[in-house]
Amino acid sequence: MVSVVTDLAFDARGMAAEFVKARRTAGSFAKYPGPLPPDLDSAYRCQDEAITLWDDTVAGWKVGWIPEPLSQKFGAHRLVGPIFTRGVQRTNGVESVDVPVFADGFAAIEAEFVFQLSKDAPANVAEWTAETARRFVKTMFIGIEIASSPLLNINDYGPAVVASDFGNNAGLLLGAEVVDWQARSLESMNCETRIEGAVVGRGNAAAVSGGPLAALAFALRCNARRGRPLRAGEYISTGAATGVHSIAAGQSAEAIFTGLGSLRCRAIPMTPVESP
Repeated sequence: MVSVVTDLAFDARGMAAEFVKARRTAGSFAKYPGPLPPDLDSAYRCQDEAITLWDDTVAGWKVGWIPEPLSQKFGAHRLVGPIFTRGVQRTNGVESVDVPVFADGFAAIEAEFVFQLSKDAPANVAEWTAETARRFVKTMFIGIEIASSPLLNINDYGPAVVASDFGNNAGLLLGAEVVDWQARSLESMNCETRIEGAVVGRGNAAAVSGGPLAALAFALRCNARRGRPLRAGEYISTGAATGVHSIAAGQSAEAIFTGLGSLRCRAIPMTPVESP
């Protein structure tokens, strides 16, 4: 873990402003720009402030895994972060798609199974299971989460820092629809990730702890408690099926889902965006 200052008050609004500024300018941080968020509640307050400051609409949510012993320390096995509309791209699996990343920050790709919701989740329901979550799924897609942050080595700081900066998300690449996902076993939905042609990870839907529906149930539960119930049409990227694989600007990657399709992308340097 990175050594950081934690004995000063965490400023959720101030940190949100710092990260939004860095994202707009395609900047970077060598270290966290202030005291760390002490817990996930503080991190989500920062995330909420940043969502308000960011000039785009939420198109969905990424779900990330929190391993032991950090899950015990922070009281959760998963975290969520927003995926914004401008960051969602579709691909036919043949042509490579350019995906912007923070060249001087953190950048990685993750092969994931992605749900799209069929209807709004009720705002007054905060308890969800995989089976109740299933009823809200319209479609499953294969996909790649673009995990990128202005903060170098963001994952080394722990889950609260990750959550504080949009969950370390910079985009979502959507591939083919998995038309028969409900009839398939988790173990049968295999995938492989390659960077520059070299295999860097293999897995399947069962590698997502509890399966993708468990990740969706967490997102429904977490966002309901935050007052952000999930909405019809939103995408939920359910977690890394082959691992988190670092990528540098200029490198190409491919996620191959056996019998389902593939996605190809090339990481390019993030460029500044206009302020609202």
